[in-house]
Amino acid sequence: MTAARDARKRWFLSFAPSPMNVNWTERLRACLGALVGLLATGLATRAAVGPGADWPLLIAPMGASAVLLFAAPASPLAQPWSIIGGNLTAALVGVTCARWIGDPFIAAAAAASVAIGLMFALRCLHPPSGAVALTAVLGGPAVHAQGYGFVLAPVLLNSVIILSVAILFNNLTRRRYPHQAEPAPVRTTADAPPGERIGFTSADLDEVLKQYNQVLDISRDDLDSLFRQAEMKAYHRRFGEITCADIMSRDVVAVRADEEVQQVWNRMRRHQVKAVPVIDAERRVVGIVTQTDFLTHANWSPRESVLAGLRRLLGRAVPARIGRSRVAADIMTQPVRTAPGGKPIAELVPLMSSLRLHQIPVVDEAGKLVGVVTQSDLVAGLYQGRLNERFVA
Repeated sequence: MTAARDARKRWFLSFAPSPMNVNWTERLRACLGALVGLLATGLATRAAVGPGADWPLLIAPMGASAVLLFAAPASPLAQPWSIIGGNLTAALVGVTCARWIGDPFIAAAAAASVAIGLMFALRCLHPPSGAVALTAVLGGPAVHAQGYGFVLAPVLLNSVIILSVAILFNNLTRRRYPHQAEPAPVRTTADAPPGERIGFTSADLDEVLKQYNQVLDISRDDLDSLFRQAEMKAYHRRFGEITCADIMSRDVVAVRADEEVQQVWNRMRRHQVKAVPVIDAERRVVGIVTQTDFLTHANWSPRESVLAGLRRLLGRAVPARIGRSRVAADIMTQPVRTAPGGKPIAELVPLMSSLRLHQIPVVDEAGKLVGVVTQSDLVAGLYQGRLNERFVA
């Protein structure tokens, strides 16, 4: 009885609203976006077709689209193809059902059902499009008189205008839209990325989503990112807050942007480093020169043997093949990844492993070079964090 009572209690509690993990700034941004988007859509539509149109200039489903476009712009249901493809599909289906099915309730139900099926097939699922299908059936004589013209105006016209406003407004308010996942580093081997060799992998996530078998209002890439950020938070809690400033090398070998490549190469060989930051007169980091940069810009002959190439790599011939008139600014990699001194070293792990960085320059508030964290520094810091954890335990 107790278990049944607890189950009923949980069921009733499921009707309570979930906590809102969005601050008031974001809420006001969404409200302002809906105001601007709907007002602009209505005014632009009236300007395009004139105030004397005998059909609605702004259809009700646009209000539902505004919720997605401005309050949840990262949702897969709010992306451009979803709103354009979904609304066009639903409008076409709705008009067709209204013409061929006499009973309006049967026509409305059939229109919504078929529209959902087609949106799944076309990968343009957009919840407000269900309301578009109903509007085409139940919109009254003015909508019915338009026939298939309803698909173009107001449906397509409203959709294009509110989408254009959403693209402009979201990007001006620092919300990336259309929403895109960060590009994955290019890999040339069959091995999984280093970050996926321990812990969950992308394949694990895909398998779980396949078993879950329900539509999620979050993209697969965003879900993967959230899980990995949660892992990072757990890592911070476990190993403590060792920062870049705690482990960085402070006696940094750096070069000027106008320094000749031969001098840069000689300095790297003398100090036995694989990369050197490039700084300006104010010691601000403007780039980085690595061994790979030398090889990339060297003018190797296609007839040279591998052995000859290795001899040049280990000797002084690499910069000679680039040309003595070239300077560090000509071959350096930019922009360069940097980190503030207070950044926890746990956050460097995905950068160095996935992007295959050998070192990351550390800068102060003004962007001036104050140190460098190498892979060796990072390993030592993580090892010390593990020892601290065992000592505390």
